[in-house]
Amino acid sequence: MSRPLLFLDVDGPLNPYAAQPERRPDGYTTLRVPRDGDPDGSPSLRRRPLRVWLAPEHGPALLRLGYELCWATTWMAEANRWIAPVLGLPALPFVDFGEALFRERPDGVHWKTAPLVEYAAGRPFAWVDDEQSGADEAYVTAHHPGRALLHHVNPRLGLRNPDFRTLTDFARSPAAPRPAD
Repeated sequence: MSRPLLFLDVDGPLNPYAAQPERRPDGYTTLRVPRDGDPDGSPSLRRRPLRVWLAPEHGPALLRLGYELCWATTWMAEANRWIAPVLGLPALPFVDFGEALFRERPDGVHWKTAPLVEYAAGRPFAWVDDEQSGADEAYVTAHHPGRALLHHVNPRLGLRNPDFRTLTDFARSPAAPRPAD
């Protein structure tokens, strides 16, 4: 039996970007990521680097959860360049959101939701993010035959011990049959 997938967003769960801007949270390190360059392709000297706070302890904690880890972030492949090394994670697969990236839906479902369901292809998964809603829960219930946990993380706090307990419980819980239609 394969392990469930854990779809990881960066900004919010791993980078508590909404924390007080003048004070880095305890246990976090600051990463400065250069922003995209000027239109001519040269590095921009006018834009300040992006500040990212990461807790190196999150990497080992994520690896112990019993999931197959997968990036589910706008960082996509860049998460392996900038985020994974700070957390001590190996290069992870990522969901390539392609045309869905930032595309608003009239039904209120987050633009990540359908690509994540498609990527999971029926496998159990947990998705940690700071932007899911009831519309996403309903979409996953209607379109995903496997178990799923959409776990909201406060972007002021990032992943905390209770979040890790919730993820552990989901990974260890037996597969419950889905109700018949």
